Amino acid sequence: MRLFLVKFLLVITLGLLLPGCETLKNFNLESTSTDEYKDWSEEKLHTSAKEAMDDGYYQKAIKMYETLESRFPFGEYAAQAQLNIAYAYYKNDDSEAAIAAAERFIKIHPRNPSVDYAYYLKGLVNYNRDIGFLERFLPTDTSQRDPGSARDAYNNFQELISRFPDSQYIPDAQQRMIALRNNMAMHEVHAARFYLRRKAYVAAVNRASEVVNNYQRTTAVPFALEVMIEAYKKLGMETLANNASRVYELNFPDGPPVPERENRTMAGKVWDFIGFDK
Repeated sequence: MRLFLVKFLLVITLGLLLPGCETLKNFNLESTSTDEYKDWSEEKLHTSAKEAMDDGYYQKAIKMYETLESRFPFGEYAAQAQLNIAYAYYKNDDSEAAIAAAERFIKIHPRNPSVDYAYYLKGLVNYNRDIGFLERFLPTDTSQRDPGSARDAYNNFQELISRFPDSQYIPDAQQRMIALRNNMAMHEVHAARFYLRRKAYVAAVNRASEVVNNYQRTTAVPFALEVMIEAYKKLGMETLANNASRVYELNFPDGPPVPERENRTMAGKVWDFIGFDK
């Protein structure tokens, strides 16, 4: 009971303190009526919106860009304003609005030189969608969460690569896809271990096999094989357990090449000890 109360109070305290600064900044400094911009030129709106964006006043930037787009729909900066609105929503942690704005840009400007960025931004939004204030400040294990957004991000980046193979955003997208694939694979391992603890050995084997068959060359494979070996032994299937063990020894004679929680900090070790992610 005491451990539960410690966890509860830590989450509540962080929830109250961490988002507070950004919330106050938006409320106090970004609450400007669009009437203020009624006599502004397109150039002034564009320049001021960029300054607001650079200073982190994303709501203010969004208002300015929306004013620019509505007032000068065929102007020099109209298309860029639409793309910047999507980015501002992303930076303001409004994932749904960011993706909607990016998709709108893609639909209206399919041949725009910057359309590849809109596809990339969709992936970036989904990549960071589940990173809330806790994940930003505390060493949580994201592979233990629902991988739905991770799959969406992976598909977004895959679409970027297939449509724009020469895009400047490809290298970053590829690196993120590696991390996403590892994350999704480890999610399957966590599920397999859950079934193993519950003595649902067939289900454990099925989830671990999913990793071995569909997530080859990820860091999760040796951990999946470990689950398969133990589950098969519990089921009395010694031949299959030995086969899995031979595969493990052949490919990972010195154990997993990458630790499950690589480069953990002291904070990460404390987090694991407390057991928030369990």
